[in-house]
Amino acid sequence: MLKGFKDFLMRGNVIDLAVAVVVGSAFTALVTAFTTSIIKPIIAATGGGNVTGLSIQLRAGNIASIIDFAAVINSVITFFITAAVVYFLFVVPMKKISERRKKGDEEGQSEPTDVELLLEIRDLLRREQGLPAVKGLAAEDEKASVSGNGQQK
Repeated sequence: MLKGFKDFLMRGNVIDLAVAVVVGSAFTALVTAFTTSIIKPIIAATGGGNVTGLSIQLRAGNIASIIDFAAVINSVITFFITAAVVYFLFVVPMKKISERRKKGDEEGQSEPTDVELLLEIRDLLRREQGLPAVKGLAAEDEKASVSGNGQQK
């Protein structure tokens, strides 16, 4: 059971996932700080001097009843900035790397097998003797020409 757990941890996917979570958390904190410190004050400035930004207070004197549209807009901007950076810095390069790997894995023309080469030689010999080429062996011919131990009769 512990060996299976060790294999799971050492596969590499877990390490990649852990790094992604840490980097994602750090980047989200950075973007949140940017939008809170720079974008939110700009949004609040559009509401005027006496207003706390784009917000509505439902009950006068009750701070908990404030609907803060600036915070919602701030969160939307944070999401789009984070998503864009993750897409362009992580997803697109990984996609290109995987496409390059697939191109390397593609085989051109596959090498003929031993059986295919032997069949081609047989057909060439038959053609030299003036006999028609045979495409493959029929089941009866195969049984007749090969014994049980793989040697010809």
